[in-house]
Amino acid sequence: MIIVLKKGATVEQIEEVSTRLTEEGLKVHLSQGVEKTIMGAIGDRMRIEALDLEALPWVEKVVPIMAPYKLVSREFHPADTIIRIGRQEIGGGKIHVMAGPCAVESRAQILETAHAVQEAGATFLRGGAFKPRTSPYSFQGLEEEGLRYLAEAREETGLLVVTEVIDAQDVSLVADYADVLQIGARNMQNFILLKEVAKCGKPVLLKRGPSATLEEWMMAAEYIMDGGNYQVMFCERGIRTFENYTRNTLDLSMVPALHALSHLPVIVDPSHGTGRWQLVQPMAKAALAAGADGLIVEVHPQPEKAVSDGKQSLTPEKFQVMMTQLARLSHALDRQLGDVFHVDRRI
Repeated sequence: MIIVLKKGATVEQIEEVSTRLTEEGLKVHLSQGVEKTIMGAIGDRMRIEALDLEALPWVEKVVPIMAPYKLVSREFHPADTIIRIGRQEIGGGKIHVMAGPCAVESRAQILETAHAVQEAGATFLRGGAFKPRTSPYSFQGLEEEGLRYLAEAREETGLLVVTEVIDAQDVSLVADYADVLQIGARNMQNFILLKEVAKCGKPVLLKRGPSATLEEWMMAAEYIMDGGNYQVMFCERGIRTFENYTRNTLDLSMVPALHALSHLPVIVDPSHGTGRWQLVQPMAKAALAAGADGLIVEVHPQPEKAVSDGKQSLTPEKFQVMMTQLARLSHALDRQLGDVFHVDRRI
């Protein structure tokens, strides 16, 4: 249920409603806007109805949420959620680009890439230290050594770090190094992992599973928010269809659909969504036109030598060309790319 309080409701009146709900064993989530205060109550609907909250003079209305997702719903939180990470904000008017290699392969590789993407205009550095691979014989990642290289790259460039966590027992370790924890497509419904990242306090980038429906994806986000972490971003990275020319089918219709149904930011991954570097730039532009809040793109200094996903990785030079075009497109859309904060290395 959603309880909408009238404009001017006092702290004491809000607390009274909250107390009534919690005494009935309900979870209460408060969303205070400029005009009104909205309370989300999750639990036994019959108990909420029995409280007869609309009898209180400061309660405007009580509205049931019919969708299975509650906290993720725009009904619960009408305004767009803005996630603040360091000096950056995701979910506002600015568009953020997260860029870097699929896997952290060496210190030299990640530092070179970090400097290149930062100079081109990226605001976040992506790179996998833990790599869940289809084949057990493929490169599995440098693990904590890779996390240290990512942290060093952040110190040198000022880029915020996005990296994947694949096991619940590694959440605290990854959270010590990363600014955003990525939940990969294979783990979208790993509910134990989702509950663990809910506890860590770091923003979460939740990728869509290869066969996940919109509702299943939103329910995965609900797990994280229900655990107390409201800093969640959706990431559309393509779904599996009968088409085999592209790695996946990038479903850009999900961008406006998510914005209509949810208040959370939406990021698009045109690299995994297509699997071909030649398609990354046009699909990145299409994603911005569809209303994406950001992009996550794979960039490698030598894609032909990459240990994973070289075919879908841009070179730094191609990434620079793409960023120039995205800046022009953003202007036409009355938006702009996120601010790049350069690190002053002078002593």
